[in-house]
Amino acid sequence: MKLEHTFVVPAPVEQTWAAFNDLERVVPCFPGATLTTYDGDEFTGSCKVKLGPVSLQYSGNGTFLERDPADHHAVIEAKGKDRRGNGTATARVTARLAEAGPGSTEVTVDTDLTITGRPAQFGRGLIQDVSNKLLDQFTTCLKTKLDTTPTDNSPQPHDTPTPHDTPTPHDAPATHDEPAAHDAPPASAPPPPPDAPPLTASSEPAAVSLDLGNTVLPILARRAAPYLIGAVLALLLRRLIRR
Repeated sequence: MKLEHTFVVPAPVEQTWAAFNDLERVVPCFPGATLTTYDGDEFTGSCKVKLGPVSLQYSGNGTFLERDPADHHAVIEAKGKDRRGNGTATARVTARLAEAGPGSTEVTVDTDLTITGRPAQFGRGLIQDVSNKLLDQFTTCLKTKLDTTPTDNSPQPHDTPTPHDTPTPHDAPATHDEPAAHDAPPASAPPPPPDAPPLTASSEPAAVSLDLGNTVLPILARRAAPYLIGAVLALLLRRLIRR
């Protein structure tokens, strides 16, 4: 089946293109996806998907078949297999980036998807709706990453005041009195360093499985609503006729 998506990113074309080519930065934006290895045009990874009581974990590899930085055009082919043998998935993704306005980029993604196993029970329309919702989450995450890029380049003004402020209070008492040196050890509080590792460890949301239950059920309910209403009306008419 073929899926088509178009969205706009509030960043220049070159910046967006660089982000799309940085898989270590982009892959975590897709719910449930984890990048395992990345070398040149080859990469491997996994994706955890949960469809109600059914849990799927695809593992596979992908290749950049085309990558044109001048035209901002890329073609990726990816293949994956569920570890429990519940199905396979093959996708050929074509992405095109174009300037949508000052400081914004329009991204067009065409996907030729082939799936087997339990996920194949869903039709193209449902998969298109689900992929639209997933793309919304991906786009939101990508926008936040692109928004934080300029702020990462501005630590220099924060670093300059700290060295000026720290040496003056600590050096002044240390040179005049020796007791100040005794006060320095408690002031150097070693507890803060152990607080830093938990912050880095918390940046691992990519391993969380993608639960499509909350996404699929509302779509199924919306699609089934007309049929349910029709069935209820038919039942009421039948009862009225019998009377």
